[in-house]
Amino acid sequence: MNPKQLQQMAQQMQRQMAKIQEELAEESIEGSAGSYVTVTMNGHREVKSIKIAPEVIDPEDIETLEDLVLTAINDASKKAQELAEQRLGPLTGGMNLPGMF
Repeated sequence: MNPKQLQQMAQQMQRQMAKIQEELAEESIEGSAGSYVTVTMNGHREVKSIKIAPEVIDPEDIETLEDLVLTAINDASKKAQELAEQRLGPLTGGMNLPGMF
């Protein structure tokens, strides 16, 4: 393979990766802590919304609510990471590229 072909392949891969990144920004992933807290984020793990069931709001027990929110965020983040790896995996050949996920 000559250098020009290699450069063309790299450019094509870069375009495909940019397209996948754009698509991930438009994805909507939900994570939850039971039916009490739901977190929605995009494929870049940016939190877009948090929904909290009124019955879990107890001024005497803020720690439980904090734990539920944290659990829902971590659940959504894990699902977003898995989606990114699934979409980018075929393109990167399974290589873990730093800063990509």
